[in-house]
Formats: sequence, C-alpha cells, structure tokens
Amino acid sequence: MPPFDALKTAFSKQQFFAGKTWHLSPAAFPLSPAQVEEIKKIGNACLAFYKAQELLYSRSAQGKKILRNGEVFAPRIAEYLDRGKPAGVVAHGRHKAVKNQTPVVIRPDLLITEDGFALTELDSVPGGIGLTAYLNSLYAGDDTGNVIGALRQPELFYRSVAALAPATENPLIAIVVSDESATYRPEFDWLAERLRDRGRRVYCVHPSELLPRNDAVRVSIGGAPERIDVLYRFFELFDLENVENAGAIFAAVESGDLIVTPPMKAFQEEKLNLALLHHPALTEFWRENIAGDKLALLRKIVPRTWIMESVALPLTAVLHAPWMNGTPICTWTELAGASQKERNLIIKASGFHEDAWGSRSVTLGSDVSRDEWRAALENATAPENKTFYVMQDYRKPARVRHALYRDDGTSCETEGRVRLCPYFFAGDSATELGAILATVCPADKKIIHGMSDASLMPCAVAAESGK
Repeated sequence: MPPFDALKTAFSKQQFFAGKTWHLSPAAFPLSPAQVEEIKKIGNACLAFYKAQELLYSRSAQGKKILRNGEVFAPRIAEYLDRGKPAGVVAHGRHKAVKNQTPVVIRPDLLITEDGFALTELDSVPGGIGLTAYLNSLYAGDDTGNVIGALRQPELFYRSVAALAPATENPLIAIVVSDESATYRPEFDWLAERLRDRGRRVYCVHPSELLPRNDAVRVSIGGAPERIDVLYRFFELFDLENVENAGAIFAAVESGDLIVTPPMKAFQEEKLNLALLHHPALTEFWRENIAGDKLALLRKIVPRTWIMESVALPLTAVLHAPWMNGTPICTWTELAGASQKERNLIIKASGFHEDAWGSRSVTLGSDVSRDEWRAALENATAPENKTFYVMQDYRKPARVRHALYRDDGTSCETEGRVRLCPYFFAGDSATELGAILATVCPADKKIIHGMSDASLMPCAVAAESGK
C-alpha cells in the first residue's frame, strides 16, 4: 500500500498531464484472474478487428467485392471513412507504403458493467502509456495482488515500435508530440528517459525539431543530426496544418525512408468503425474475416452503434437506428420525442475533429433535458458537418467500492464507477498486455473520463478466494 506522503512526493516530481490533478488511492484496482484473462482476449480481438477493417476499407476504396464468394460491393464504406479528410490524407492512407499497417499500441476503453465489460471506444493514438507505467512503478509492491504489467510497459512499448525496423540494431526512435497534444509531453519525456537509461535510442521531440533531408528525416542528437528509423506519432491527423514538417514526414514514409506508427491512416481512427461491426449488411464480411471466438467476443462487448447520417429516405425505407415505441424510425429527429428510458443513448463525434476525443462531443440522452437532446440530434445530423457523429447504446457502469485517500492523508472506501484502459502491444498476429489504467469516478457521474474528482491507478490481479 503506497503511503499518501510517498505518492504526493512522487507526483510533485513528475508533471504528468501538465497541471491536471486527481485523487490518490492507497491500492491498485483489483481485477479477478478471469477478468484479466478476458481482457487479454479482448486485445487479440481488437487486433483482428483492425486487420479486418483495413481489408474492408481497402476493398471498398478499390471497388472490389467484399466477400470471397459473393458479388457484394460496399463503395460507401470508403466514402464514409474519408468524409471531411483532405485529399492528401486520403491518398496517403491508401499508399502502398502503409499497406496492411495497423497500430502497434492499441487501447480500448472498457467499462465495468453489471453484465461484464463494455468496449465503448478503440484508441490507436492513446495517451497514458508513460503515466500508467509510472503508476505501476509506484504500486508495484502493492499488497492488493500482482500489479498487471509490473515494470514491463516501457520495454513492451520499445519492442513493439523497434520491431518495425527489424534490420536495424538499436534503432533511433523519435516520439513526436505536437502542440495540440502537449499535455501528454511530460509522460513521453519520462518514457523516453527510462528507455535511454537502458541504452535504447529513444527521444521525445517537438515537430519543429525534425530535420528533413532528401533521403530521410533526422533529429539532432548531441548536436549531430541522426536519421530517425521509426517515428512514433503523437499528433492528430486533423491538426496537420499545425504540425511542422508534416509534409516531410508524409513524403519520407511514401518513399520508404521512414516508418511512422501509428500509421497515418485517418480511416482507422473513426468511431463509426464500431457501427460497421454491427451493420447487418456486413455480417458475412465479419464472419469471413474475424475468427469466430474473437467476433463473438467483440459482438458481446461492443454496444450497438449507428452512423448518424442525415438522408432523405423513400417512403418504404427506415433507418438503421434505434427504434422508438417499438417502431423503426425514418429520421433521426424522431428520437427527440423518445422517452427518458428510450434516450439511454450516447451521441459523439466519430473522428477527424478536435471535439472527437475525450468527452468533448458526448451527450447522454437520458441525462439531459428533452430540449438539449433535440439540439444534440440536430447538431449531429447538420448537413454542414465535416465529420459524422455516431449513436451508441449506453451501458451503465456498475457501482464498485475502492479505497481512496482524503486530502488529509486518511483513507476511506468510496463508491464509484470504473473505466479500464488496457495497453496492448501488437505483433503480427497477437497482442501482449502491458499495464491497465483504471479511472474511478464518483458514482453520480454517468460519463467516465479523466475529471479532477476522479482517481487514477494501475490494476492488479486480485488473489483468488481461498488462496
């Protein structure tokens, strides 16, 4: 159990999330062995989903049939996923230099509900890698059980990124953090420093520090420009206009002189991909391209999700959308008249927009007034939108009890709701689980995110009863 004073002192020396605070806990969050085993399976299922989704997008963009033995085409999939993107971003995502590349760090958001896990988002440019590793180092001796990932996360991160340059011994890895993502810079500085302590050539840099050359992109190390082997991207593609040297990065990747991960594929970063998983027209595609056990797990944990497209339908058509009063709907605004129970739905921006991360665009229908719900529906389906919005079934997190420190250093058991963020490090066909970050929010909060009255902690495997 980390003492309160020790935690306070430790965090005073590390400015993770630049100026943001949270409540401290005396113990890692306990997960049962069965929960941990299911989470490991979720990582492999997520990787399989990324690979299948890449295939779906590629076939759609090329006008190819999406089934091996069926004349089924889906040209609108690529249209949906490319909506609002600059032509250069779309072209790069289809370039042969990045073919079949998927993120090497995968982080789903998992809610703990009464019915098990609910996967509400899948993040391929995740923050928290360094923060969670640091938390693990503080709680590694915790008597709750075995801290998951222990002190391995930095090395797992390094191995997954360095594997992209297999012919290079001790490759130079540059973690590039933009101004838009600057609050995460301290944790990546810490992560890079830990890896350099182990003799790894890993540096956290600003985009302006990159030195484009005809044959490569370099960075100054000890006053001398050195070629970057792998660039770990921590900048958003919607923000490219504000990322210095972005054009040089794109050019170097396409010429084969630089590897970037996660790949700069905007279509991989849209929340509407989860809606495609549930779309009835794609049922056979997913069956063909994701193993049965992985697909069953994804269908179990991913809430029903719908693309909120504003279209004029013929009289005989209905939307692929939630029903109201047991009846299909023809327009999204019909849901403005839904009862509070029927409004147990989330609206959020899909991607490629500054509001598409965190809780910025999120509206929970059952938690707002009818007028606010109508306004959210109208905003989500406004024809001028450059990004799609999605609607998702809301799965309410279960109430759990966990010990937290009060401001005076005493501890008490508190009731809250939990989101888990496991970090998976991907190989060709499987993932390895690193650390798991738990966010415990007050029980009266229905949407869980990194708010100031939440508590952040690593997770541990709880001892089984009777052992």
